[in-house]
Amino acid sequence: MDTVIRAKLAKRLRQLRKKHGLTQEKLAEISGIDYKHIQLLESNKPSAAKIDTIEKLAKAFKISPSKLLDFK
Repeated sequence: MDTVIRAKLAKRLRQLRKKHGLTQEKLAEISGIDYKHIQLLESNKPSAAKIDTIEKLAKAFKISPSKLLDFK
């Protein structure tokens, strides 16, 4: 994943998680994604953000995947 996109996703994910009042652990529980993977995504470290990961995160926030990736 491109480093600019990875940085934008990290920022967006952290923003949405805090907006919903969730800890990384709670988001992991709700989304079914390993807590360590969420940490990697939010810390902007190289990790694979696969389509199914994006879909699970969007579902946890009750938004569409395209809304999750809206980096405006």
